[in-house]
Amino acid sequence: MNILLIGAGGMIGSRVAAEATGRGHQVTGVTRSGANGTQVADAADAEAVAALAKGKDAVVLSIAPPRDGSEPEAPLLAAGRAVLTALRTAGVDRLVIVGGAGSLEIAPGTRLVDTPDFPEIYKKEALSHAALLEVIRAEAGDLRWTYISPAAQIAPGERTGAYRKGGDTLVGPFISAEDYAVALVDELENPTTPSQRISVAH
Repeated sequence: MNILLIGAGGMIGSRVAAEATGRGHQVTGVTRSGANGTQVADAADAEAVAALAKGKDAVVLSIAPPRDGSEPEAPLLAAGRAVLTALRTAGVDRLVIVGGAGSLEIAPGTRLVDTPDFPEIYKKEALSHAALLEVIRAEAGDLRWTYISPAAQIAPGERTGAYRKGGDTLVGPFISAEDYAVALVDELENPTTPSQRISVAH
């Protein structure tokens, strides 16, 4: 499989790149800096992303909202919409998105981000990811997309190759970034849930 990975330099993106490459897939990494041999592009630049996506089998979007104190939702949604435009221009219909956990339900109608104990420092970022999910649901009906939410906590750790999978409900408290990458590449190879959000945890 020939994959375009936007955000290849991040904590999750770098592990997705390693997992996919280790399975024999061809990965073109994209970052804004061009570090470590990646292609240079901004996810919000639809023309640049379309040029890189042309001829690819799938695009993975693995970016986080700005963490510089600015309003994070607008730039994340701009990037998401630009990537949708780029896929259509390039003729690629498979999109996998590294999503957030905050929009997962812990009880019917109650999202993790809305609970009293949710860390305030992460709330804007979580709400931005939730808004991106709604944009994808509303505007990506012509694409085969999957939005993958991690457990409540995700961090570097052990690659066990094991994980549990759910839907819109939180399925566990933790997953290593390595096993999240396993789940994402599994979904790329065997898309069992097109046009849906899934969640993964240990």
